Amino acid sequence: MEYLSIFVKGIFVENMIFAYFLGMCSYLAVSKTVKTAVGLGFAVIFVLGITVPINYLLENFVLKEGALTWLSADYANVDLSFLSFIMFIAVIASMVQLVEMIVEKFAPALYGALGIFLPLIAVNCSILGGALFMQERQYPSIGEATVFGLGSGVGWLLAIVAIAAIREKIRYSNIPDPLKGLGITFILTGLMGMAFMAFMGIEI
Repeated sequence: MEYLSIFVKGIFVENMIFAYFLGMCSYLAVSKTVKTAVGLGFAVIFVLGITVPINYLLENFVLKEGALTWLSADYANVDLSFLSFIMFIAVIASMVQLVEMIVEKFAPALYGALGIFLPLIAVNCSILGGALFMQERQYPSIGEATVFGLGSGVGWLLAIVAIAAIREKIRYSNIPDPLKGLGITFILTGLMGMAFMAFMGIEI
């Protein structure tokens, strides 16, 4: 039940975009069509689902104070937590490079549509946010950390697909010229974010 709670919270209650407004750059830039939004969303799920558990292992068995006691009791006072940012980013960059190669090999059309925004997942604040939230919350097991990463990725996918579907419809709507494009997108994102934030206090 704990796994389900973490997963559902990652999607709906603690949504990376609507609750924390992380990853907005790629969210706004790639949400013009549902096809590209789905492609990037699944890439984000993959990266979060892989990097959060890897970074969990790094945090608990290498970086934090006393993590190296599995090597020897002499390392009980060693604290490498100051390397957390650079290690987390290195893991994320490696996984993004893997995703980029896979997409380029098996879906060249999607690779061309995503363009520069696919490698920019490496500096997407929602991806680093997943690792930092994992570190802050101190999940007791790698399973819970993995479920959190997957839930966060699914939440990001649903958010970007939702706004992409709305933008595709709005493109043919009769709205004032100043609100077309990013204008109406910002307004809709704010309204959807307010709705999601209303659920932050609900216990699942």
